[in-house]
This record gives sequence, C-alpha cells and structure tokens, in this order.
Amino acid sequence: MEPVLPPDPQFPSERSSSVPQKKFHVLVGVTGSVPLLVSQLLEIPGLEVKVVTTERAKHFYNAQEIPVTLYSDEDEWQLWKGRSDPVLHIELRRWADLMVVAPLDANTLAKLANGICDNLLTCVIRAWDLSKPLLFCPAMNTAMWEHPLTAQHREQLKGFGYTEVPCVVKKLVCGDEGLGAMAEVGTIVESVRRILAEQRVLPRQS
Repeated sequence: MEPVLPPDPQFPSERSSSVPQKKFHVLVGVTGSVPLLVSQLLEIPGLEVKVVTTERAKHFYNAQEIPVTLYSDEDEWQLWKGRSDPVLHIELRRWADLMVVAPLDANTLAKLANGICDNLLTCVIRAWDLSKPLLFCPAMNTAMWEHPLTAQHREQLKGFGYTEVPCVVKKLVCGDEGLGAMAEVGTIVESVRRILAEQRVLPRQS
C-alpha cells in the first residue's frame, strides 16, 4: 500500500479563523490515476489543491508523485479519536470551494447516485455543500457505460446539481476502443477555469 501524507493540522484553525481565504480551494476526488490533473490545476494562479483517493485508486499511481496533501480512508480514522476531534470528511467539505471527481468509476458513480458513503471520498460527497460546484468526470469500459444504469446514475447526480464533464471515445485500458474514457485533462481544467471566472476568482477570457 502506498504511503500517504498525514492529515493536515490546519483544519481546525481554518474552520474557526475569521481571516478571509487568500486561495481558492479545490478538492480532487479520484478513483484512478491523478498526477497529470493535479499538476495542471496547480498551474492556475491562486489555487490550493488537496486530493481524496479511494483505496483501489492507489493501484494506478505513485503517491510520491502527488505534490499536494493526499488523504485516504486510514486518515479519517487516524484524525478522529474521540467526540471532540475533527471529522475529516466534514473538515474537507468545509475547506473546499469546489470539488472535481476525476476519474469517477462505475462503482463509485453507483454509490453516489444511491447515497452510499462507505469510504472517505463518498462521505465527503454525501456531506457536500450543494451551494458549491462539484464536477464529475465518468470513466469506465464501454460495456459498463452503455448499461442503462449508467445513464440513470448520471442523471441522478446532475439532479443533485453536480456538473458532468462528459467522457470521450478512445482506446481504453482494457484494450477496447469506444465511449467511456475520461474527458481529456485539458477539458477538465478548462471547466474549472470557467467556474473560477464565473465566481470572479479568475478574469474571464475574451
């Protein structure tokens, strides 16, 4: 199992501080590989990024390649020891101004659509402040994508107010070629930039 960075001790002070935030906080939730997306988000001025990973996603990347704080299930329980201790998925929900779930696999998509919250990532999303933007970027085999449940689950998430960044056609990890691949990283980053511009965090591009 890849090592992860320890929980950020700043959470309790961030929650109680009356000092305005200088950076826009982006939380990236991942069920697969993540380094390229994080590195491109960090190129946007004024952004601070943290990552929440599922345990299975650790198979697809090296944690040492992630240049930001990385949280996983074990951190939830290491941080919380008693009633007065901070709860990590709530602290992350409070910290984030925007969330990007990329890639979002079929299993986690189904969990989110049905309200299941059995790991740190799904707990953060179940507790998500619906007044804040959340982007989800599906990624799965074409056969899974074409199953009728996938369309139902995507519509359910959009019904919550989340924004889909649609998948694309390309050669998949399994070797098949078809619809189901995650949107290009550049497309996801531009979607984030557009939201930042709408919220006047970044100037609108002409």
